[in-house]
Amino acid sequence: MRNYILTIILCLGICTTANAQAPDEDQLGAWYMYFWNTTFGESNWGLQGDYQYRDWRGLGDREQLLLRTGVTYTPKDSGVKFTLGYANITTGRYGTDIDAPVSENRIYQEALFGQTVWKKLLLTHRIRYEQRFVEEQDFRTRYRYNLFVNIPFKGTTLDKGTTYFAFYNEIFINGERQIGDGRSVQFFDRNRTYLGLGYALNNNIRFQLGWMEQTTVNWQKGQLQFSMHHTF
Repeated sequence: MRNYILTIILCLGICTTANAQAPDEDQLGAWYMYFWNTTFGESNWGLQGDYQYRDWRGLGDREQLLLRTGVTYTPKDSGVKFTLGYANITTGRYGTDIDAPVSENRIYQEALFGQTVWKKLLLTHRIRYEQRFVEEQDFRTRYRYNLFVNIPFKGTTLDKGTTYFAFYNEIFINGERQIGDGRSVQFFDRNRTYLGLGYALNNNIRFQLGWMEQTTVNWQKGQLQFSMHHTF
């Protein structure tokens, strides 16, 4: 029994300290997100980013503050956008008594490309590779693949005034397993599945409201997601 308890504590210490409280899987959290992208005139270069505040219970118990920005390049006639970027992440513990945030700096590279199936299924594929510098952990990497699906209720595009169904699924795979001081992480890091509704206010701004289920090695939790997507 003693060895069993020690094993549980070690698993909980993968992303937090050993005495951290596990999140309440029955309590609905919330993520508030702003995504943006722009290009430099008629060139193939641009910028993109996203700023997110994530809360374990909606408001009042910070899960994470994520600030991410990258430089983009889209080769002519390729249909693929490449990004090199940087992110700063501050992650808090579950519970309002002691936040004890952990900081992370992250460099990432990604490729983003889309396709249309049966005229109405607007698919976007995102492949991302991350180099992570997490406080009190050894250098580590992570691989991510996300499939986005948008389906307009009317028509075949997300033009002004369009309401649409939104779905995505993203899987995270750890690179390095050993993270220092005898600690290790699983090969599988997490999976996120999202269902929501979107509305195109105009050709440059879209809003989405949905629900996301996040599954990690140690816990599974639902999150409301409120997002704004802005192109300028």
